[in-house]
Amino acid sequence: MPTWRLRDFRYDDLDRAIQLWDQDRSADEPPAVFPVSEVMAAARGDGPAVVAVVGDDMVGMAVAQAQGERAWITLVALAGTWRNRGIGSALIAGLERRLRAQGARRIGALLAPGATGTTALENSGYQAHAGLIFYEKVEHLGASDAGLLAELGGRVLPQGLWGSLAGMEREKEAIERRIVLPLAEPALADRYGVAPPKAVILFGPPGTGKTSFAKAVASRLEWPFVELFPSRLASEGAGGLAASLRDTFAELAELETVLLFIDEVEEIAGVRSGLAVDPGHGVTNELLKLIPGFRDHDDRLLICATNSVRSLDPAFLRPGRFDYVIPVGPPDPVARAAIWQRYLGPVADGIELDPLVAASEMFTPADIEFAARKGAQAAFEREVVERRGTPAGTQDYLAAIADTRPTLTDQALSEFKEDIEHYVRM
Repeated sequence: MPTWRLRDFRYDDLDRAIQLWDQDRSADEPPAVFPVSEVMAAARGDGPAVVAVVGDDMVGMAVAQAQGERAWITLVALAGTWRNRGIGSALIAGLERRLRAQGARRIGALLAPGATGTTALENSGYQAHAGLIFYEKVEHLGASDAGLLAELGGRVLPQGLWGSLAGMEREKEAIERRIVLPLAEPALADRYGVAPPKAVILFGPPGTGKTSFAKAVASRLEWPFVELFPSRLASEGAGGLAASLRDTFAELAELETVLLFIDEVEEIAGVRSGLAVDPGHGVTNELLKLIPGFRDHDDRLLICATNSVRSLDPAFLRPGRFDYVIPVGPPDPVARAAIWQRYLGPVADGIELDPLVAASEMFTPADIEFAARKGAQAAFEREVVERRGTPAGTQDYLAAIADTRPTLTDQALSEFKEDIEHYVRM
């Protein structure tokens, strides 16, 4: 039987340390008190951090953080085949020696009951304190995350986007109940056995507001928003689209909280032909492998949007990868009235809404916004020439509607209704 030895953590141990962290955690174990990004930052800093190795293989690791006389053990991880061999106690003893050298005199640990390290701590003379409650409040974007978020092209969106979504009440209600509320109130959701969603698909005709809904969810949750553009990944990645996907998801893993949005996801998750020469085969495979890892972490949500849900690979649509598949359809008359009201702005009181709503039956919210701008522009140009002080009127907007080609078609609506019957999961 090979023997193990202890040594200090080295920078090139990082990948193996993260793999050990992932292997050590069971599926039903509560979230770790100290997230992996914080633990690894401590290991690369003043830690201290100790690893157990057998040859070149890492079989155990322990990390601590010290603040004056107080220190916290933030990680004890062991490879499954090397448990109950005294490695955990040895790792803790190694941390204690290094912590005492830094001046620490009180060493504590916060672990879930039965988590790796509990037995080693008890064997090392640590006393458990029952009856304590752990409280925590997390700011979703720390200083270390801000730079990474900027590199990824992400941002924290302004509050209030949810309230500004005019109309579309059916979609708002579904997204509110299924997505927003379980994530906004995780403790209440847990009490009722509701698992917050980790990944969802929004589908519907172009221009119906799928991107706006994704941004509004991020705004409502106050989570950083990152949009992944498949076309941009393909042009920027030196190793191809699959490699770019891997690199991007690896960077995202360093953010504590994120809403990742992928629009037109069919570009990287289309139906595979089954042929080895299919260029999209490897990309779809890579994305299918990356989603489960993304789902393993709390405070992360993946929203994918598509105009053609039927073009997505069947494996991509499996329940194990996406919790909900939600339709975002064209606005009904009530929604169109609300959208017109919003985009007409200060002149809305002088406009007859009913004719505009009726004339824009095949319009998406984006079409209505365009027609509203077009009508206002026409009235503005007329005023520049005539100078009569006449505001934009109903006829200006009806003329704009007549001059605007609607996004929706009878065929698109027919296909959308079929997709609702076959693909909706909510």
